[in-house]
Amino acid sequence: MWINLHICIYLTFNFISAASVTSTGICKLQGRFKLNGMYQDGDLIIGGLFAFHLITVFPELSFIKEPEQPHCQRFYVSSFQQAQAMAFAINEINERPNLLPNITLGYHLYDNCVKLGVAFRAATSLLSGTEETLHDFNCTGPPPMIGIVGDPGSTHCIAISSVLGLFRIPMVSYYATCSCLSDRKKYPSFFRTIPSDAFQVRAMVQILRHFGWTWVGVIYSDDDYGIYAAQSFQKEIQLFGGCVAFTEILPLDNNHRDIQRIVKVIQTSTAKVVVVFSTEAYLLPLMDEVALQNVTGKQWIASEAWATSPVFHTQRLLPFLGGTLGIAIRRGEIQGLQNFLLHIRPDNDPKNNMVNIFWENMFGCRFEKGNSEGENICTGQENLSSTNTIYTDVSELRAAYNVYKAVYALAHALHDLMQCEEGRGPFSDNTCADITNLQPWQVVYYLQKVNFTTGFGDHVSFDKNGDALAIYDVMNWQPSSDGSIIVRTVGVVDEGAATGKPLRSVCSESCPPGTRRARRKGLPVCCFDCLPCADGEISNTTDANECTLCPDEFWSNSNKNRCIPKEVEYLSFEEPLGISLTTASLLGTCLCSVVVVIFAHHRNTPVVRANNSELSFLLLLSLKLCFLCVLLFIGRPQLWTCQLRHAVFGISFVLCVSSILVKTMVVIAVFKSSRPEGKGAMKWFGAAHQRGTVLTLTALQVVICAVWLTTASPTPHKSSLHMSSKIVYECTIGSLVGFSILLGYIGFLAAVSFLLAFLARNLPDSFNEAKFITFSMLIFCAVWIAFVPAYVSSPGKYAVAVEIFAILASSFGLLVSIFAPKCYIILLHPERNTKKAIMGRVN
Repeated sequence: MWINLHICIYLTFNFISAASVTSTGICKLQGRFKLNGMYQDGDLIIGGLFAFHLITVFPELSFIKEPEQPHCQRFYVSSFQQAQAMAFAINEINERPNLLPNITLGYHLYDNCVKLGVAFRAATSLLSGTEETLHDFNCTGPPPMIGIVGDPGSTHCIAISSVLGLFRIPMVSYYATCSCLSDRKKYPSFFRTIPSDAFQVRAMVQILRHFGWTWVGVIYSDDDYGIYAAQSFQKEIQLFGGCVAFTEILPLDNNHRDIQRIVKVIQTSTAKVVVVFSTEAYLLPLMDEVALQNVTGKQWIASEAWATSPVFHTQRLLPFLGGTLGIAIRRGEIQGLQNFLLHIRPDNDPKNNMVNIFWENMFGCRFEKGNSEGENICTGQENLSSTNTIYTDVSELRAAYNVYKAVYALAHALHDLMQCEEGRGPFSDNTCADITNLQPWQVVYYLQKVNFTTGFGDHVSFDKNGDALAIYDVMNWQPSSDGSIIVRTVGVVDEGAATGKPLRSVCSESCPPGTRRARRKGLPVCCFDCLPCADGEISNTTDANECTLCPDEFWSNSNKNRCIPKEVEYLSFEEPLGISLTTASLLGTCLCSVVVVIFAHHRNTPVVRANNSELSFLLLLSLKLCFLCVLLFIGRPQLWTCQLRHAVFGISFVLCVSSILVKTMVVIAVFKSSRPEGKGAMKWFGAAHQRGTVLTLTALQVVICAVWLTTASPTPHKSSLHMSSKIVYECTIGSLVGFSILLGYIGFLAAVSFLLAFLARNLPDSFNEAKFITFSMLIFCAVWIAFVPAYVSSPGKYAVAVEIFAILASSFGLLVSIFAPKCYIILLHPERNTKKAIMGRVN
């Protein structure tokens, strides 16, 4: 078995295994790396390297004490989903009776933290095992590791595969694309389920050629992936006459000064197209600075390493990255994965701490209470089904699908190895491999020859360089309905781009219901875009060329595939706003009733009798009608309520304001009659004249309302003018002229009342009612002046609410301003309720 690697690596590469042999013959690890990971035991183990974190913090090395382990930060949910795809694939293989029967696969997965040093630590742990001591060198100890799935980084794969290649241990990467890894002499046991950059670069150059974009900038990460891709790109673009305006290298340490300098170069360059070869970890600081400095007007071309990365799909970056074109690795589907993702649970095993870290980041809690007060404690029973994150989204499986294929490639290689018939084997003397003493180079032989089809229908095999079949999805970044970025597949590119042939579009994607097909001008790899139907439009079929407009009283559902009745909106008695206004209306009515009772009980007192008590009771009656007319404005509009609401409102307010006007005129007449030159004033303005004046002024408003209702009566009307998705049920005013005359007449009477009361406010009387009338009419006029612009600018039911508020506010203003002072004297200061006190003849 492979336990002899413990010896070999120690003997040949002592720096890798960090092991030593004691005088007693015991092989002992000199140290253990602190690694985040996941594991599951099995007969045969597959290793895995994933970027669970995006940032590594290295401690200072003083060497006056044992060096501390590096610390990883910024958890990356997408990579955790990829690791779970590997765990799912292994569990699925273990349950299949026709693939590796009687063999149970296990896995050891580690975090590389996007740093070579951490990745190398993880790889050596997979090679040499993690047992502290080994007492014999026979075939015992940890289960043999048959291969490694990963690493996602090209630089990491170059370093790790250089060592694994010495022992012919297979390494199958799912994301390393550097064309340099196709060198079989340097990396004899390296395979990958993602195409080489050689194919990607040619595909990207073909896009530039079609658009005539010959003046471009290039940005790449300072690693093997970025360097090799940028070199290949510059050679390819020169072949068709293009030129590179600038080349900039992203700093690995995210140095802010270097980032600012690069952004300034992008901003000042005349090149409008910027091609970027980088992973999201190194690119994210640059995009943050692009947004900070508001660099717009650039067409970004994304390499597959970040073309579908969700960290850029935010509202903040949409103005800068909207319209980005990119080459993405092929999307796939894995049946049953989502259910598997939702049923993982944390445990207390330190070897499985990666699940705990994921749990803490997902639910914002801690398994061990820290120093922070109010920190939530994880129970392990939190429900993943209640979350809606990238982790649970299996609609865009790309890197995870490559992981799935890598695991199955190793499993098929082992299965073919076990199917070998002795005497007909491929090895010396026609022998077969012994599963109990498996050699790594034997697995490499069968891995080179795997040939199978996934459940999604994709063919998996490797060419002589260990490369997978080149096939890409072409992506376009478009704005979504919530203002963020949505990435859409607009075409598929196969290996024809790598041979120098014109780029070919396969167009296997279709537009789902709720969208329409729209050809994009010029782009050769895009047969069409799937553009969402506009609000109020639907498409019930797949690949619809046009969206259909819903009928007037219908609206599209959220999926834009069915018309549903529009929601009918009006000011209802059941909604909070309607309840509040109804309560205010009834409260005003009750207060008017209370004042009537008070005045009726004290009807013979001077305060009530002064200035014609009959007008006071008439004013209270009109205020009651003003409060009650509000109820006609609330509820589902009907013909009779539409006709009555403004008529009752107009007549009630004219009755109210005319009563106030006559009261004001009485105050002036009384004081004039007290002077010698005006002794006959009251003779011509007695009680009958006062009553007649009020009725005449009110009758004129009745005539206005009658003419309005008979010529252009208000009617119920369904309108979608203010909000297309809803029907606003409202009362039309019928005639704008009639409504304007009604309001104008009320305003005219109010203005005259205010003017007369203002002139009479300083007449010599200890209880001069004119000053209270002045204040009440000031409130009245202010409310209705403010009403006009508020009413015009308010949509739907809120225009009705504004009118009701104006009615209530002006009514309460009149009630309180005129009657509160009188009630105050009647109830709290009866000693002032005498004729002498009112006439000002007593202190």
